[in-house]
Order: sequence, then C-alpha cells, then structure tokens
Amino acid sequence: MTPPDTPTTPPTVRHMRQVLLWPLRLMPVAGESAQVSRHWELLTQVADSPWREVVDEYTGGKEGFHERHYNEFVTFLPYVQRFLYGEGGTTGEAGHGAAMRVFRRRDVAQARVVTRPGEVPLLLDVVHVDLIFFLDVDVVFLNVELAIDGLPLSVAQEVLYRFGRGYPSGWDADGQALHCMASAEWLDASGQVLASSDAQQRERFLAHVCEHRAPRIAAHWAYLLHPLVDDRSGHASTLRFRQIEYYRMPLMAYLAIDDPRRLSRSDFIRLGLVGGAGGAEGDIADFEQRHCYDRFWTDNGAAPHTRYLCSGHSLVVVGDTNAHFYTCGDRGVLAQFRHQHFLLFVIAHFQKAALLMFADRLAEALRRLDVGNTGSVRRFKRSIRTCFESFLRFTHRYWFHEVAEQAQTRALFRMCAQHLQTDALYAEVRERVGEMNSYLDADSLRRQANTVVRLTVVTILGLVGTITTGFLGMNLLAEADAPLPRRLAVFGVVFVATTALTVYTIAKSKRLSDFLDALSDEQLSAWQKLRALVGVWWPRG
Repeated sequence: MTPPDTPTTPPTVRHMRQVLLWPLRLMPVAGESAQVSRHWELLTQVADSPWREVVDEYTGGKEGFHERHYNEFVTFLPYVQRFLYGEGGTTGEAGHGAAMRVFRRRDVAQARVVTRPGEVPLLLDVVHVDLIFFLDVDVVFLNVELAIDGLPLSVAQEVLYRFGRGYPSGWDADGQALHCMASAEWLDASGQVLASSDAQQRERFLAHVCEHRAPRIAAHWAYLLHPLVDDRSGHASTLRFRQIEYYRMPLMAYLAIDDPRRLSRSDFIRLGLVGGAGGAEGDIADFEQRHCYDRFWTDNGAAPHTRYLCSGHSLVVVGDTNAHFYTCGDRGVLAQFRHQHFLLFVIAHFQKAALLMFADRLAEALRRLDVGNTGSVRRFKRSIRTCFESFLRFTHRYWFHEVAEQAQTRALFRMCAQHLQTDALYAEVRERVGEMNSYLDADSLRRQANTVVRLTVVTILGLVGTITTGFLGMNLLAEADAPLPRRLAVFGVVFVATTALTVYTIAKSKRLSDFLDALSDEQLSAWQKLRALVGVWWPRG
C-alpha cells in the first residue's frame, strides 16, 4: 500500500478511473434500400465478432439488481428513463423498448502504456470495453473504462492527457508521436499482447492521408472496434464508421487523493481542461465560475472536499480518499460517477454527436447532387426526406434540456451542454434541415403548378372540339352502321390524331399558357394579343 502523503511530498492519486467515450458516425449499409435503424443486429450477424450484448441489471432478473441501480434509475426524469431503460413489462422483458443497446467484449483485460520515451510502463486494468448503439440514429460510442492505483498526480495528469487519442497529431524531430502515448498495448487475462499502437510509424499515417484524404485510426483502437472498420480504411465490412468529432476522445475521470486541498489552482486547471503535467496554466480568470461545481467543496458532509470539473470535453471529480462515501462503489460518489454521471455525460455527447451526424448527412447529400441527372435528383430528395424524418424522431425521442430534478445531476448536465454548445448546434441543424425540406416542398409545389397549367391548357383547347362535336349529339361522319373494319380504321385514325394533338398541346403548353394570360389581359391591344399567339410557334428572342 502506498504510504500517506506528507506536506513535502507531491500528491498521490490513490485510485483513478478514466472513462473514454468516442462518438463515431455509422455509414449506410451498401445495398440497403431503407435506412438501418438497428445497427446492432448487423453486429450479431458477424461470425467472428467478439462483441456480445450486455444483459444488464434491468433485463437479467432481480438477482443482479442492486440499490445502486435503483438510485441510478430514479435520478432521471420519466422521459429520460424511457430513453435509457425502455418500457417495463413482465419479468425478463424489462428494457426491451430501450433506445440504447450496449455490446461488450471481454477479451481485453489490461492496458500497458508508456507516457513518454524512457518512462516506466504503467499497467491499467480494463474494467470494460463497450459499444453503445442508439435506435434510429447512425451513431455509435466506443466506451472504455480503465482503473489504476497509486499514481503520482503528475503521472495521472499525463495518462489523462495522452491516453484516448484516435491517432497522433504529429511527430517531433526524432519521429516520436506528439501528445499521445509513447507506447500502448492491449493485454488479455494471461498477459499476452492482443494489439499495439503504431503511432510511431509515421509513414503509414502520411500515406493514408495522402491516398484517402482521411486520417488513419491507430492500430490498437482499430483492434478494439473490429468488426467495425473505418470507411476509408479499404477493409471490407458491413459496419463502417467515420469520425465526426475531434480525434481526442471525450473522457471522464475519478481521482481519490489523500487531501485534495493540497492541489494548487494550476493542478485543478490542468485536471479540468485535461492539459497534462507541466502544462501552462494560462489566463483563466473565470475558471472556478465556468468549470467548477463546488457545492461539496466544504469541510462538512459525507464526502468533504469533493470538486467536480467540467469542460464539456471532460468531466472530472476529485475527492478525499479517506472519506468512505467518496470511495464507496455502492452508494457513494464512485457509484454515482460510474452510473448517474456517466449517463448524463453520454446523453450530452450523444446529442452533440447526433446533430453533427445530421449536418454531415446534409452536406454529403448536397455534394452528391447532380442537377442534370434525374436519378441523382431523385436520390437527393430521398436522402433529404429521410434525414428530415430522422431529425423529427431525434427531436421527439432524444432532445431534452433537463434530465433530472436532482440539483447536482441537473447542474452537471447543464454545464456539459453549455460547454458543448448543443443548443446553438441544434438550432443551426434544425434551420438547415428545415431549409432543405422547404426547398423540396417548394419544388414539389412548382412541379404541381406546372402540371396544373398544362392540364388547364389541354382542357381549354379540348373543350372547343368537345362542345363543337357534341352539340345536340351530332356526328359529322355517320359511321355507326359501317362495317366493323371501317369503324376500327376510323377509330384508329381519330385516336392517333387526338393523341398527337394532345402531346403537341402539352409540348406547347407553356407558350399557350402565356398566350391565354395575354388574351385575358384587358390592358393589351388586339395586336399585342395576336403577337402572343404567333409567339406560340415563333417565339421572340
């Protein structure tokens, strides 16, 4: 056990949890005519898939349901409960209507990482690796939870800063990847290496961007996501994804320290903004007002000196390891961090990811539009209509400003939403979707109006012949008693002539409509109306 800190020693993190949450856009399945609303069903059809659906405490019966799950459930408002857990039924049927489905792989037991070249390797326990799917929304979350004990605060800051990057942001003069782990490996329960990071292999990433105009996902993250593959990777799979946010994954962190009051303001800023050890503090005069939730930063209470730090990208809680309530995994802050606070963080980032996905789909539909190609126009209209319908379902099923009435949960969710600027993003996407849909409605009305004009012209011109030939039921040609072959011949001639005249009238309907407008205009002279009639066949330039 690590000895207690003294006033002269640097603070030690007795226990740390890091939760990574990477939103990705799921791409349409090739050959599917309809939008896929249950992508997890495709995952279950892959023969060598390591993912298995989680039979959680709500669907697995009463044996696995504990008080911490009850506390999690009652924290949220009813409409959020229906989103997270679905509608209940008889025993064994609860949660079947949930809009969120979780799949887990159990082959990864630990992560061995090196923060900087020459540093001692760290061994982190992998608590779980999940994929989170959402009904009717083409978004999936990779969720990884890690745990480690007895880290110096500076090392903990480095782990939070460097672990959780989809690919390196660059390389230094020595070829070392910047801002990410010098080395990262996934290990199984026996300690065997399952996958390693290739972030140091610069040429692979350069060649991929040069060829595909898209970043290359690092090998250890690609391994975790399999059978999901990057859409531009060149690998075949029915489940394909694209990056829709920054390559640095949103994260949550839980830190238990001997005496959190020993942390300096710079330490809290680095933790709250996930800036790494030794990073510049910067001029953040309003850090406490914008990023800190200090309701429990007091000397009293069950978990004294507990501070929540939120930047939107991250949600970090720091507290006293000697407070039993802070470290309790059943009723305390650790339980809340892993349950209620995790879910509110998921909801906030899901809303942002879904909105970015809709914006991406609109831009993609416009990029593929070729106005000179009838098929392209038809596909464009279908894409916009589908996007509009999906956005309506998202609005009524997933879009809400409050998730709980409990003060702490409500405040933390508001802080996340404000930093992520989801309200402004929602308004922007709604305006774009509305503009697209309005354009399609206007185009449909224009086409209907043109059709009505053509039919009106044909009807007016046909009315003359109909009334003339039908006056008093007279027949110019008395062929009623003629032999059948003659009547058929007359019928054929009249049919062909009438059809040709109708087609010709439709072809000239635009100009004939202009002539009818001129004819009905009392301010035009007879000569001008005659010119309009001549213009049906010889239009003026």
